Amino acid sequence: MKMKRNKVLFAAICLLFSFSMLAQEELVKFGNFDSWITRSIKESVLVGGNTQTLYEVGPKGKFDGARAYTNQGGSPWGNSNVYAKVAGVVKTNVSVYPDKHQGGQCAKLTTHIVSAKAIGVINISVLATGSIFLGTLIEPITGSKNPMSKMSIGIPFTKKPKAVKFDYKYNSPSAERIRETGFSKCQKVAGKDMGQVTCFLQKRWEDAEGNIHALRVGTMRHRFCQNCDWKEGQSFAIHYGDITGESFYKDWMGLTSGGETFYSLNSKGKNVPVKEEGWASADETPTHIILKFDSSHGGAYVGTIGNTLWVDNVKLVY
Repeated sequence: MKMKRNKVLFAAICLLFSFSMLAQEELVKFGNFDSWITRSIKESVLVGGNTQTLYEVGPKGKFDGARAYTNQGGSPWGNSNVYAKVAGVVKTNVSVYPDKHQGGQCAKLTTHIVSAKAIGVINISVLATGSIFLGTLIEPITGSKNPMSKMSIGIPFTKKPKAVKFDYKYNSPSAERIRETGFSKCQKVAGKDMGQVTCFLQKRWEDAEGNIHALRVGTMRHRFCQNCDWKEGQSFAIHYGDITGESFYKDWMGLTSGGETFYSLNSKGKNVPVKEEGWASADETPTHIILKFDSSHGGAYVGTIGNTLWVDNVKLVY
């Protein structure tokens, strides 16, 4: 009888422990990508007059028409699908799609060429990367200069997770890496294209002029370099404090103000650069989280056509 009670007690402890472990994983809102908002937008006749479907992460629904999208239903996710209106001409880009995974849906991010035609003649071609991120895209897009300045990236956040956990699949074709801006000749770019996931925790503050400053509190950045089928529940550790002396540190994990720059809306409603000015101590509390997935890692207009990253079940681990 005593042995039986001990077995029951042990089973109960194991069950409680498993519940405790589950409680330490927090699904990012809409991070299972099982519901999407569709946007039906008719492009201008000058560029073909086709009707395109754009996808946004959020509660299932529609947001049709050539109008600026804002995050719906409390969704924290923005992406690189855009409605652009340049000199009165409406054009779209679709590089993020829902796809199937585990009986539900996931996010599919792809790198591709966006072409605009006038009177049947291609007059501009731009390489676009598929991206999803915590934040919002500021529409309509009115020009191709500095695409990062059209994204407000990062949302308020004061927790300190140990890791980011998600399912992913990755495929990169054996093709050259290029830079295609639409305003200069297509160029070959050295190096291998890779998908990328970024999680930066920052302590931000705004000065009297509306400039946003930040210190880096936590860092996780990983690049996908090997093609693979679905990998479920993969965890990527977040490292706190100054990591420049760590063995795993790469220069592309460093502070962003030296090159790559994220933007954010300030209190005046203007999207401004986030000036990342140093490393915070490991015990500092963040004010914002940046979480971003990209099908290519090289920045604006750089990548390999066909590079594709699938993402699902995005969680924070505590």
